[in-house]
Amino acid sequence: MESRRPVDLLPDREASSLAAWLADRPTVEVVCRDRAPFFAQGATAGAPQAVQVADRWHLWHNLSEAAERCVAAHRGCLRVLAPDPAQPTFEPEKFEDPSGSPWPTGHRFADRTRAKHATVHELLAAGLSRRAIGRQLRMTSRTVKLFADAACPEDLFRGQWQGRPSKLDVFKPYLDDRWNQGCTNAWTVWKEIVPLGYQGSYQRVRAYFREKRLSPSPVTARPPSPRAVAGWILRRPETLTEAENLRLKAVLVRCPELEALTGHVRSFGQMLTERQGERLPQWLDAVRRDDLPSLHILAAGIDRDRDAVIAGLTLPWSSGVVEGHVNRIKMLRPTGKWIT
Repeated sequence: MESRRPVDLLPDREASSLAAWLADRPTVEVVCRDRAPFFAQGATAGAPQAVQVADRWHLWHNLSEAAERCVAAHRGCLRVLAPDPAQPTFEPEKFEDPSGSPWPTGHRFADRTRAKHATVHELLAAGLSRRAIGRQLRMTSRTVKLFADAACPEDLFRGQWQGRPSKLDVFKPYLDDRWNQGCTNAWTVWKEIVPLGYQGSYQRVRAYFREKRLSPSPVTARPPSPRAVAGWILRRPETLTEAENLRLKAVLVRCPELEALTGHVRSFGQMLTERQGERLPQWLDAVRRDDLPSLHILAAGIDRDRDAVIAGLTLPWSSGVVEGHVNRIKMLRPTGKWIT
């Protein structure tokens, strides 16, 4: 740990091998390790005089995995506003634009496509050839063919039109919340989200609210994935964008368990970064009071290794500085086989 260089390579991952190596070096004072049982057993047997320190990177990694499992167990909370496709036994009549298009009037790309389609078919009806239309409208022959072969503009709304991401997507949970609070004025909500980083047009917000107003089924944003939510919870709050903060807030309001998980994760992060290992017993007690099974499993494992974890959250030692060397050694293949 002092030289930050490898000094030896054990033949295996057995506790006895580690214990024998340490017994030959009685001056070892600190053993930095992850929480694998054979490391703890070997260090205890071979260097009883040494302080064992649980590595902080591995502690955070273990917490990250437990947090992601917790979020995945509550994935239903992420879909709370999304319509359940298994419930309806009939397809209600959906609102359609007077033109029969699923794309509302005022959509820039849709309106431009309709105008070009109408122009091409008017010129065809007037007797112009496709080549002449291409010269007049400055279109390639392939583009003229696409418009000429389409019976209606809606036939052209495919491919990139389907599922195309929108600048409004990350703000839709906020719009859903404002709609549910009774604010159905698109202009008011548009002015609210512009300072939060929205760079799209007012027409997008108006179209989304118009669809909500006229659709017989609830219109909501696509729910975030469990991995995305876990990532928001695990990151420092100040590193989240305004949009990510909004989406995380919308999730936590609907799920008390995930709100509790967020509190525990951030409390542990503070312990880890500010070296407040003395708070670990209180943190474990708080975790056990909430219905978070994946976090309970982690807490039980930490409790069995409590002294080493407290040392890892208190002392300056950590094996993170040599993890790069560990990974490099694992990747060496002198005999064509991985060294483990």
